[in-house]
Amino acid sequence: MDKEYITLNTFIKIKFLIPTGGQAKVIIRSGAVKVNGIAETRNKKKLVDNDIIEYNGNKFTVSLKDW
Repeated sequence: MDKEYITLNTFIKIKFLIPTGGQAKVIIRSGAVKVNGIAETRNKKKLVDNDIIEYNGNKFTVSLKDW
């Protein structure tokens, strides 16, 4: 079964090597993470294929086939 989405906090934790979910939550709620160019503060935001995530000068495109 293919995933339909991944949550922003899970994506941030894995891609940006954040050690805990609590730290990922703080980073997201601070407004430091952008989804498709817009600051996102909801840690459970559902990400789908081709969403672009930006944090700390790094940019990733979501590809659900990798999860």
